[in-house]
Amino acid sequence: MNDKTIFDAEPGHNEKAVRIETADDYPGGHIRGLETSDETRLHRGLKARHITMIAIGGALGTGLIVGTGKALASAGPGSLFISYSFIGCLVFMVMAALGEMAAWIPLSSGFTGYATRYCHPSLGFALGWSYLCKYLVLVPNQLTAAALVIQFWDPQQKINPGVWIAIFLVLIISINYFGGIGFFGEFEFWLSSFKVIIMVGIILFALVIACGGGPDHDARGFRYWSNPGAFASPSYSSGSLGKFLGFWSVMVNATFAFLGTELVGVTAGEAQNPRKSIPKAIRLTFYRILVFYILSVLFVGMIVPYNSKALLDAVKAGSKGASAAASPFVAAATVAGINTLPSIINVCILIFVFSASNSDLYIASRTLYGLASDESAPRIFRRTDSRGVPIYALAVASLFACLSFMNVSSNSKVVFGYFVNLTTIFGLLTWISILVTYIFFLRARRAQNIPDSAMPYTAPQGIIGTAIALFFCCLIALTKNFDVFIHTPERKFAYTDFITGYIGIPVYLIWIFGHMFFTKSRGVKPHEADFYTGKSIIDAEENEYLEQLKLDRIQSTGARKFYHRYISWLF
Repeated sequence: MNDKTIFDAEPGHNEKAVRIETADDYPGGHIRGLETSDETRLHRGLKARHITMIAIGGALGTGLIVGTGKALASAGPGSLFISYSFIGCLVFMVMAALGEMAAWIPLSSGFTGYATRYCHPSLGFALGWSYLCKYLVLVPNQLTAAALVIQFWDPQQKINPGVWIAIFLVLIISINYFGGIGFFGEFEFWLSSFKVIIMVGIILFALVIACGGGPDHDARGFRYWSNPGAFASPSYSSGSLGKFLGFWSVMVNATFAFLGTELVGVTAGEAQNPRKSIPKAIRLTFYRILVFYILSVLFVGMIVPYNSKALLDAVKAGSKGASAAASPFVAAATVAGINTLPSIINVCILIFVFSASNSDLYIASRTLYGLASDESAPRIFRRTDSRGVPIYALAVASLFACLSFMNVSSNSKVVFGYFVNLTTIFGLLTWISILVTYIFFLRARRAQNIPDSAMPYTAPQGIIGTAIALFFCCLIALTKNFDVFIHTPERKFAYTDFITGYIGIPVYLIWIFGHMFFTKSRGVKPHEADFYTGKSIIDAEENEYLEQLKLDRIQSTGARKFYHRYISWLF
């Protein structure tokens, strides 16, 4: 053991000795939540541009290009724009809170480890397992969506959907395993870059239509905001109450459209220079996604009225699966007299779904690995191979991906649909857990007199902003399926929607209190929170990387020099 110590010289700190740690201080190569052994540690192969684009790609999905149609039809363009803007700000507070904790010590266990270290081990256990359940089911769900998208070109289903599911499954497993983290990051970077180009193209298309550049040369502007109106009522209500219920239903839809942005926290354990790359990725991701979402929902409300028959037909098509027929942009093209767009949109949707299934498999495997690193899952799942791939965790995630073959049977599709609906609540519970953890993190930091100046990155909202975001996340979680309580002669109580929509909450609470009961774990007191174990190891890795980067830039020539000087700042 190295007994050398350093003393904190930051103004306002407690005079506290912090020993300089090395990996040799831990013979097993294991600090709870942070792996240092060659047999268990992840490789830091994700560059800043990889992390930024993975985070963007994780949030740009069919929820934006397809799901906004249903929200527009039920609530109108005003509700759509306000809801997505508000939830976008909420997302920033969640990501900023996560960014501050990840930049201080980027744990291998991700935000599971932050909950354990700063708040309560039982919260870390529940957070990790709920997040894992979400992604273990999302992977087969995305593979199923890919098969449904292909049916756009194969309406008679001459080829069994199981064939396409098998092809995509083999591809995403190969990308996650054989290429290692470097290849995965590079692949997702270019795939996500293509998704960004697609969204830019869709936004420009919508702008052209709104300005009268379509075949009908009709400059719509904000006409549809006044006729039929900015706010609509759902079919089960009317008047002012109906407009409010429509607005709140879009709040719920917008929340789940943004889910996935928090996955940047899972990448912290494999990020190069995480102290700089994670906060930068969070800031860039927020602004880019906010622009993509806000502009998209603004323009789609300008180019197609919420009562359009083409839009209602698109919503009806969306209930049968993800395809171009369900996109509001296709409905807008139909209204404008453009007939060539559906196939193009369908190709885009297929790319979106494939990218999502690939990154979801990555997140599922790293979440299980993080649980093992946090001592909340069997130790075998923190074993990695020579390329830093957690092979056993990836194997389990891949086996669960095979659940997608259930959807080949029509009877199994119903059960699987309930299963997916059951786990969607876990995404929102993840946000809630991150915000709770950050409040405890901030309290502990202040109790130990660690000032903002000592932090690589600080979230701008503080405790008050975080508490406001936490309130709205809890409110949305409790009201996400509010429509099941609204009864009309035509509507009966949908008990299956109620159970699958809310059962995730008691399951989450059972995980917390059950873990607390069996392990006798206690909450972390602010003055006892551990801010330093493993920090020196991360500092040493960062210094080594920065020295190498400096040398690389000095020696770079030609295109590489051009990239470092003029392009790298974008990422």
